[in-house]
Amino acid sequence: MNLLKKQGFFNSITLYIGTALGFINLTVLFQRILTPQEIGFFALLISVTLLYTQIAGLGFSSVITRYFPFFKSDDRKHNGFPTYVFKVTSIGFLIVTAFYIFGKEYIIDLKSDSNGSSYFSRYYYTVIPVALFTLWYNLAETFSRTTYHNILPAFMREVALKGFTTIGVLLVYLQFFNYGDFVFWYIGTNALLLLLLLLYLKHLDLIRFKNIQQPVKEKSPEILKYGVYSMLAGGSITMIQNIDTIMLKIYTSESLVGYYFTLFSMAVVISLPAKALSTTSYQIIADAWSKNDLKRINKIYSKTSLVQFIIGCLLLIGLIANWHNILTILKKPEYAELYYVFIVVAIGFLCDITGGLNGAIISFSKNYRVIMYILIVAAAVCALLNMLFIPNFGIIGAALAYTLTMFALNFFYWIYLLLKFKLQPFRFSFVKVMLISAFVLLVGVYLPYVDNFFVDVAIRSALMALLYTGLIYFLKISADINEAIDQLLIKLKK
Repeated sequence: MNLLKKQGFFNSITLYIGTALGFINLTVLFQRILTPQEIGFFALLISVTLLYTQIAGLGFSSVITRYFPFFKSDDRKHNGFPTYVFKVTSIGFLIVTAFYIFGKEYIIDLKSDSNGSSYFSRYYYTVIPVALFTLWYNLAETFSRTTYHNILPAFMREVALKGFTTIGVLLVYLQFFNYGDFVFWYIGTNALLLLLLLLYLKHLDLIRFKNIQQPVKEKSPEILKYGVYSMLAGGSITMIQNIDTIMLKIYTSESLVGYYFTLFSMAVVISLPAKALSTTSYQIIADAWSKNDLKRINKIYSKTSLVQFIIGCLLLIGLIANWHNILTILKKPEYAELYYVFIVVAIGFLCDITGGLNGAIISFSKNYRVIMYILIVAAAVCALLNMLFIPNFGIIGAALAYTLTMFALNFFYWIYLLLKFKLQPFRFSFVKVMLISAFVLLVGVYLPYVDNFFVDVAIRSALMALLYTGLIYFLKISADINEAIDQLLIKLKK
């Protein structure tokens, strides 16, 4: 197993373990130990931190990936590039922090009615250290990735952080902590993981913080320009993914934020296999563009779009058919009334993964700046839809805003690739998958319930998966899935 495949394998394992831990935290422990209001503030802490770091970081995670190879040197000083990165981002962080501190009264006044909670006011300044530790961790992890040492940093981010969160919430349950202690435990965990990562980089002697050299100074204007572009693009993505949570806080309450965050996080499961599949295809797309091989690009575009749609549909119908079991896990009866919120958000994730590698294909092309313009418009549309929908429709309005934005975003990606490069992934196979999904969903919904929760989940999910996979296989919807199943059957026979 070569280095890239090894890292890809272990990072995929890490991603799934981390997702499982996060699922347990959110759907089991949080629901039984924390109030919806407390979950809502935790969601806000994460959402605001992500936006904070995107702006403060000035796009330098992407800058490191793009420019580090130009300055990399055997003496590990790298022409002072690591020093340059942390200096510039520290300035960016100080500027954003100044706006955050002095704008507190205005930000708090965005939510002036009596429906909200005081948690955000009470813990307003806790966002700053979490944002600082997250920003520095992201930069250090990017340096690790560019030097091919990404397994441990990914493990700490995906697994260790969620594991420490589990311990923190259990300490609340055992009454060693109150909620305030839990918040500061989370801050301390982020600080500890950053320290461990920096010690890891020092131990491997991957980077050294030395004076900035002339090659970096000469390229600085170009680097800053690229960083601003990356910040606008990355910030727009982050806004689309988090603005609904923030808007819900502004227009409703932290309790509703807690319910929405829980349902949104469960729906994320639909996108995980696509995330793992897509990452391994990025280098192929980049190589194909270097040779202007549009035929190869269209082939992988079509394959990933179809495979991700097939897997996404299976996960979606599985979650819908097991809704009564999900309610058992969540325990709180209020979620029974939020069924359609979950469905709408889940469809939004399905729309996104069905686009396949559309965004990556544009990003790796010579017209990569188009992505920035599309994303900025999409973020503005998403914010506008939330402003229109949430006051009128409440929590379902946030779900609608997200899903309509994801549909529109991927629609414009598709139109652009079709008109500009004649790339088209959609075939009649997608209609077949939708028909199969509808049929299997009906079977799953109308299966008799079994009193035992674990038995019902196992039987319902297994029967649906076998029926769905069997139909996909025998109707030969996807050559890649058929090949994977054939290889699995050969191994089983052996």
